[in-house]
Amino acid sequence: MASHFLDRGASMGSSKRHPTIHPIPDLDVPSPFGEISSTTLSDSDLRETAYEIFVSACRSSGGKPLTYVPQAERSSPQSSLQPSLSTSLQRSLTLGAASKVKKALGMKKRSPNGKDANGASPKLRKPLTAGELMRVQMRVSEQSDSRVRRGLLRISAGQLGRRIDSMVMPLELLQQFKSSDFPDQHEYEAWQRRNLKVLEAGLLLYPHIPLDKQDAAAQRLRQIIRGAMEKPIESGKNNEAMQILRSAVMALACRTSNGIPDTCHWADGIPLNLRLYQMLLEACFDANEETSIIEEVDEVMELIKKTWIVLGINQMLHNLCFSWVLFHHFVITGQVEMDLLLAANSQLDEVAKDAKASKDPVYSKILSSTLSSMLGWAEKRLLAYHDTFHHDNIDSMESIVSLGISAAKILVEDISHEYRRKRREEVDVARSRIDTYIRSSLRTAFAQASLLIFFARMEKADSSRRTSRNQPKSLPLLSILAKDIGELAVNEKEIFSPILKRWHPLAAGVAVATLHTCYGNELKQFISGLSELTPDAVHVLRAADKLEKDLVQIAVEDSVDSDDGGKGIIREMPPYEAEIAIANMVKMWVKTKVDRLKDWVDRSLQQEIWNPQANKEKLAPSAVEVLRILDETLDSYFQLPIPMHPACLPDLMTGLDKCLLHYISKTKSGCGMYL
Repeated sequence: MASHFLDRGASMGSSKRHPTIHPIPDLDVPSPFGEISSTTLSDSDLRETAYEIFVSACRSSGGKPLTYVPQAERSSPQSSLQPSLSTSLQRSLTLGAASKVKKALGMKKRSPNGKDANGASPKLRKPLTAGELMRVQMRVSEQSDSRVRRGLLRISAGQLGRRIDSMVMPLELLQQFKSSDFPDQHEYEAWQRRNLKVLEAGLLLYPHIPLDKQDAAAQRLRQIIRGAMEKPIESGKNNEAMQILRSAVMALACRTSNGIPDTCHWADGIPLNLRLYQMLLEACFDANEETSIIEEVDEVMELIKKTWIVLGINQMLHNLCFSWVLFHHFVITGQVEMDLLLAANSQLDEVAKDAKASKDPVYSKILSSTLSSMLGWAEKRLLAYHDTFHHDNIDSMESIVSLGISAAKILVEDISHEYRRKRREEVDVARSRIDTYIRSSLRTAFAQASLLIFFARMEKADSSRRTSRNQPKSLPLLSILAKDIGELAVNEKEIFSPILKRWHPLAAGVAVATLHTCYGNELKQFISGLSELTPDAVHVLRAADKLEKDLVQIAVEDSVDSDDGGKGIIREMPPYEAEIAIANMVKMWVKTKVDRLKDWVDRSLQQEIWNPQANKEKLAPSAVEVLRILDETLDSYFQLPIPMHPACLPDLMTGLDKCLLHYISKTKSGCGMYL
């Protein structure tokens, strides 16, 4: 028995008997967009580049050409050398206004007194402009911000009328700055290397339009970048090296497959564009309170969307990226702010609508990768939810289940070709997933409970041997397990089933049917190893009978409103027939006792000395012994912990009577010569 438990439960963790179990820790989850690893671009590099794209796109808001911004529109007249952003980026933000974005996501809003709906006081922050807010949020220094905007001002002065989507910003910035524009040579070289790596990523490694391996411009750009990593390129528009770089970059960026020659594809290749866009969306989270979305998210989001033309983002990709960013931020901030998970769930509703409408294979690939990552994270918790959730965090379970179901439904219903070939009524994705979670988690919990009992018994046995050999005998393992499984079933019904019932009407029924099967498998093995009726065997069988009645009762109560009245679930619970097993064991016990008595009678009579003179007590010793055995057999029978003493007693008495009559008959025939 113990070895069987050990085999079944190996590698399992702690069970629900330990209330201190916490959610599975995840410091991060892999990006579904792919890692920009081969270029050694760090998150900081990507953030700087994303900010440059953001500022340049806002200066050219609405696709208008880059233009000067009049001095009157500047937010601060402190320095004539400090270039201003366009009006859309420069205007002051209105604090305290209700956020439409947060409302749509179902998130809490800050109250006018600076506290959120729960009464928490956030750290005060009142930036004057959207541009300043984004700079702070994206952790860009004032010095870098000033340099970027000064560069954009120089670009606009020399290229009036050019649209932002017809320019390659890293190239344009490389031409505008010299080492004298930086505090030191080291910082200048690092800045130049970053921009060259961005060009490498956007034009060579992750191009929007597939690249011909023999492309001369691509080979030339590779050589330039490789050389620049060792020795910086001399800056200046008229510099020969810079002209060669420009020629190669523009030849690659202006390749087109849609007949629009004025569109530059340098930052809209996957996954580079998605990672850059992710950096921009992450600026919506408060830099001072990382689990909160800024109140100014509406205005900031509108400005972020101006980068779509450069990054090749559309509404569908935005919805998908924003869902991921909300979910990812929930994970990396410790999984404590349920508002973020609720918002991700809400955003997935928009993703579901997009998935039904889209026929773009590229979008479908990104969608599948993103949802698979989210679903994998959720199922890591739900396939063993007894290990993940407890009284302290049970409120988070519904949101995580909802996330997993939403992701699974989109993956199956809108991406899976197999599903499309079937009738929708044949597949209930939500119910199927919940069914899987319940059965998986309860099988794990059962195995863990088995292991805990086994190891507890081993520890107790060792302790007993060290203290005293006269300790009272413990109950058999399966009896203890039956009690624990009964408690597990009640716990399931009261805590988890009400949550899971939202997606599966027979959640509790499925749970108890799973436990019934798990315990039944152990019981069958136990019974198959029995050779005789013992008190331990009876304890186990009676405990199994009680457990079964409790499990069936829960299943029946859970199935009251079901279409089939719970017949399907009950069919999954073939009876243990513990009482029948006990009755059969009693009959076997009776037969064994009777057969042993009969064998003893025959042996004793063969050895009996029938000479009256030899029996000084004037009676046969076997007569005393047979009566003693009869008395002990009756005592043993009534000591059996069974509920059917009266029912099985006639069989025992009949057998004993036959043995006694057999003894009398043999005795009389053996004593006949002396009568």
